[in-house]
Amino acid sequence: MEETAKKDDSINPILKAGEEKDIGNDGLKKKLVKEGEGWETPENGDEVEVHYTGVLIDGTKFDSSLDRGTPFKFKLGLGQVIKGWDEGIKTMKKGENATFTTPPELAYGESRSPPTIPPNATLQFDVELISWTSAKDICQDGGVFKKILVEGEKRQNPKDLDEVFVCLEDGTLVSKSHGVEFTVGDGYFCPAFAEAVKTMKKGEQVLLTVKPQYAFGEDGRSAVDSEGAVPPNATLHIALELVSWKSVAHITKDKKILKKILKEGEGYLRPYNGTMVQVKLIGKLEDGMIFVKKGHDEGSFEFKVDEGQVIDGLEKTVKTMKKGEHALITIQPEYAFVKNVQCNLTPITWTFMILSLISGCNSLITICQTGEKESWEMNAPEKIEASGKKKEEGNVLFRAGNIERASKRYEKAVRYIEHDYSFNHEEQQQSKLLRVTCNLNNAACQLKLKDYRQAEELCTKVLELENRNVKALYRRAQAYIQLVDLDLAEAVIKKALEIDPGNREFKMGYRVLKEKMREYNKKDAQFYGNIFAKMNFQQANEAKQEQRTPMIIDSKA
Repeated sequence: MEETAKKDDSINPILKAGEEKDIGNDGLKKKLVKEGEGWETPENGDEVEVHYTGVLIDGTKFDSSLDRGTPFKFKLGLGQVIKGWDEGIKTMKKGENATFTTPPELAYGESRSPPTIPPNATLQFDVELISWTSAKDICQDGGVFKKILVEGEKRQNPKDLDEVFVCLEDGTLVSKSHGVEFTVGDGYFCPAFAEAVKTMKKGEQVLLTVKPQYAFGEDGRSAVDSEGAVPPNATLHIALELVSWKSVAHITKDKKILKKILKEGEGYLRPYNGTMVQVKLIGKLEDGMIFVKKGHDEGSFEFKVDEGQVIDGLEKTVKTMKKGEHALITIQPEYAFVKNVQCNLTPITWTFMILSLISGCNSLITICQTGEKESWEMNAPEKIEASGKKKEEGNVLFRAGNIERASKRYEKAVRYIEHDYSFNHEEQQQSKLLRVTCNLNNAACQLKLKDYRQAEELCTKVLELENRNVKALYRRAQAYIQLVDLDLAEAVIKKALEIDPGNREFKMGYRVLKEKMREYNKKDAQFYGNIFAKMNFQQANEAKQEQRTPMIIDSKA
């Protein structure tokens, strides 16, 4: 910490008026004449405005902005002035006055600046920092500096997938546009654009200073149509305005659903499972052919989220949207059709707009649209009937390969009947059978979805109702095997075989378990064998070392 403090102090020393200290390790000295305001100092890329007078060591004046009556402006840290100025002025505060004694290495060196500056001259500059305009080094390597001319709106910045709409103009009129749209990650005109727009806000206007490595490099660029040529190793100055942008994002981790927001929605609420939504939508193939259109001529189209009334892609996307939002969605076949059905079709592009959201708790809308009541509105027979329907829906989805949605149907079937104490004896028996069946089927879903802990918990619920249910025991054992709780798996399978000793599936499972146990025991034996072998080897080496080392006896003992 002390070394860091010393290093920082040498770069930007704390001075009182009249004091002089070294800046850095190259011989530059700074003497404070008048203290400045505040604590901020300019950074590389900032445009600074100074008054100065330069003299030789013998006092001969060779240049002064005061004599011309006009302050001098330049961009700090870009090599537009001698190194001593780039290093010294970034230690100054607004309004500060200081004298810099600058060695030849940080001034003009062996070359002279005729007619007044001889070779290898040490120079003194009396400098007053009038003001500066901040410019951000957005790539942190001096390649692109951004000077904000007009502040933008809000806090958000575009991301790589977003599509931005910009206006640009180059100072030498290399290129000019009153509006162009491009994807941020793909860039436009030169590499600096992709870096710059990610730091901008809507409505922001900036001036970019772009070094060759972020422009057109050593090769430059030939004239293109109405756009001028860019010479090799050219630094560009570009006026840029971020007019607007459309947010683009992947809805799923596998990047099979892409959503581009065309119009922002209202508020912050989004639909959740069970919410009724009203939408307008148009479905198109990649070639532009419309294959579905709903909610336009016949009135809005309604569906209940997570009830399987529309394709998976729309289900997942609508839960990310707000009321009034208008979006363009590209859905891959995996989320457009049931697995193994029509999976060779091209991606589908949907134009999709939410007109309004209706709460899933609104019973009138729910009854009108789906024919279902909410659980709290039902009597006992209605709950049992609704639970049975959800179970059958789950079975259909399971057979079709839609395991995740099947699991949700089984969960909902159980919720209808899980906590109701008004059932008579017959209704309690029906409820028990439904809970056993649905939890058992859901356990099979969780095994396929590789959520083995959830599968084990569902089997436990079944066994609390029927402690000799062999399917629950077997699926619980499968979960334990995957969780590598092999002793528990063995105990469960043994219990299942006691109940049904002739079951071939259980016997096969027991053989698989034994093989797993042998594999793990073999790995453990090899692991510990290697450890003991290393220990024995080390002990043998230590013993040999002791034999070679003579015993030293303390004569004072």
